[in-house]
Amino acid sequence: GYFHQRVSECLYSSKDLQGIEFIDSYVFNQAEYVRFNSTVGKYVGYTEHGVKNAEAWNKGPVLAQELGELERVCKPNAAIYY
Repeated sequence: GYFHQRVSECLYSSKDLQGIEFIDSYVFNQAEYVRFNSTVGKYVGYTEHGVKNAEAWNKGPVLAQELGELERVCKPNAAIYY
């Protein structure tokens, strides 16, 4: 069988909300093939398939949605983590 996983996480490095990082990773059979990092501001592919996905997602509306996740998910929930 095959295993596909998507992991979205907020990483907090300080309480002042300046050091928050949102990471959205896509994994197939234990190998990460594409990742969105809010610090980088775009998708980055790590395999041939991942590079193709990253190029397409960086050009379309998917990127705009991911850029908003830091504000929508991470910042409102920061108090829970501290």
